[in-house]
Amino acid sequence: MEMNQPPGLSKPADTHSAETPMSPELWTIGHSTRPIEEFVGVLQSHGIQVLVDVRTIPFSRRNPQFYQETLAQSLRETGLQYRHMPELGGRRKTRPDSVNVGWRNEGFRGYADYMQTQEFWDGLEELVNIGQQSPSAVMCAEAVPWRCHRTLIADALVIRGWTVHHIISASSLKTHTLTPFAKSDAGRLTYPTESSSDLNLRLF
Repeated sequence: MEMNQPPGLSKPADTHSAETPMSPELWTIGHSTRPIEEFVGVLQSHGIQVLVDVRTIPFSRRNPQFYQETLAQSLRETGLQYRHMPELGGRRKTRPDSVNVGWRNEGFRGYADYMQTQEFWDGLEELVNIGQQSPSAVMCAEAVPWRCHRTLIADALVIRGWTVHHIISASSLKTHTLTPFAKSDAGRLTYPTESSSDLNLRLF
C-alpha cells in the first residue's frame, strides 16, 4: 500500500523536557554467531531492555540459539523483552520505477523502495513508540551494521531527530550518521544519487 502523503515529522520523538534537550536514542545489533550468554551480556552492558527483531524470517539454522522462540525465552529469563517486527524486515524486492538508484545493491535498493510504503512507516512509528518507553535495540543477523538493512532503518530514525547507536561489542558503539546520498523531503526519505560509497555491499 502506497502512502497517501509522505511520512512527516508531525509526531516528535523527543520526550525529554525543554530544560534538558536531548535527542531520543535507539540502538542496533547483529546477533552474528555469538553464544546466547555473550549476546545477552552485550545487551545488558548497554542497558538495553527491549530487543526488537527485524528479521523477516526469525530463524537461524547455523545459530539455533537465535530461533525466535529460543531467543525470546532466553531474554525473558534475564528480564529482557522480545518483540518481532516483520513489517521492518528486509529481503524486499526492487520496483521497476525505483527512485532509489543511489543504491547499486539490489537488496538495499529494494528496502529503500519498501520505505516508500505506508506499511514501513507504520512499523517505524511502532518502533518509535517502543523506543520512547524503554531502551531498545533493533536486531538482525549481520554483525556489521553497514551490511544490513538496519542502516536504512537508522537513516529513517535520524531524520526524525533520533540518535542511533550501532552496538559493535560490550564496550564499543558506533553512532550512526545519515547515508551521504540520502535525501529527505518533508520526511520522505529517498536515495536518488548514485554513490561509490562502500555501503553498496551485499545485504544480509
